[in-house]
Amino acid sequence: MQKLINKFEEVGYKVFCAKDKKEALELSKSLIKPGMSVGLGGSTSVKDIGLLDDLIKRDDITLFNQYEVGISMDENFARRRNGMITDMFVTGTNALSRDGKLINADGSGNRVAAMIFGPINVLVIVGKNKIVDTKEDGFKRIMEIAAIKNIDRMNNLAIKNNKKPRHNLDNIANKFTYIKADVKDRIILILVDEDLGY
Repeated sequence: MQKLINKFEEVGYKVFCAKDKKEALELSKSLIKPGMSVGLGGSTSVKDIGLLDDLIKRDDITLFNQYEVGISMDENFARRRNGMITDMFVTGTNALSRDGKLINADGSGNRVAAMIFGPINVLVIVGKNKIVDTKEDGFKRIMEIAAIKNIDRMNNLAIKNNKKPRHNLDNIANKFTYIKADVKDRIILILVDEDLGY
């Protein structure tokens, strides 16, 4: 693990390790300070550790929560845009290669765009199931694991809300990116020794 951490730090990431979801949540909370503005990228990993619920309950931060039930699509869009210029953008990743590449696909693009540029810091929650050997393995993981699970999740949600399921492999992942390095300590990784998200 230390070899991985060293490599991730070498490409500019600040790295923390957590033995489980609970420790990951406490680490995350310590990094999101009172007064911060916070944006969100779609992430089941963030939800899995309890961070999304924690952020929603906090009254000492400005949270741009596009997932709030009942908001209009215009408001959803505005919150996603505002989230891209925050103090801290909170998200997960589809894959992280052993040489430090963050590999992602996104539908609308706000998550991958914010990871690349905009927020002062980006907090990325990474379960051990997201670690892959190469960039190519990361893109394979996206199409064979993450995309399939997200299609099921989003289509089931549509059915639950009396809407027509519309997601498939042709439209679930419209923007593909990989980040091989960044400004020192801008991207903060919390590596969790448990499987998280898709």
